[in-house]
Amino acid sequence: MAKPGKTGFARIFDAFFYSMKGFKAVWKHEAAFRQEALLAAILIPLAFFTATSAVELVLLIASVLWVIMAELANSAVEAVVDRTGSERHELSGRAKDIGSALVFVSLALLAIVWVIIIANRFNWLGFLWSV
Repeated sequence: MAKPGKTGFARIFDAFFYSMKGFKAVWKHEAAFRQEALLAAILIPLAFFTATSAVELVLLIASVLWVIMAELANSAVEAVVDRTGSERHELSGRAKDIGSALVFVSLALLAIVWVIIIANRFNWLGFLWSV
């Protein structure tokens, strides 16, 4: 059974404003998000100068956006866990740690993509592809 509520363009319109409300909340309450947004503001324009192909450009930008998505998910998990209570609980700690691990993996992915593409551009890894 479908959930009651708006449909069509009205639902999309409302969803956009809910998303903007989410961005506003994460900006206000999460220092890590602000730092990663600054990183994105630097790296996304830099990607246009670094990439030598459309595929490289997509990989560079996608790796940056994945960090933003991971931080949004992590912040949502933290907000829900914090909402349920302030007492320490093993599952609450586990949920927060897993969210943190998600952000860590996304940052590792970003580093791997950027290092390989930059190294390839300057032929620092030529020995790998010369075989």
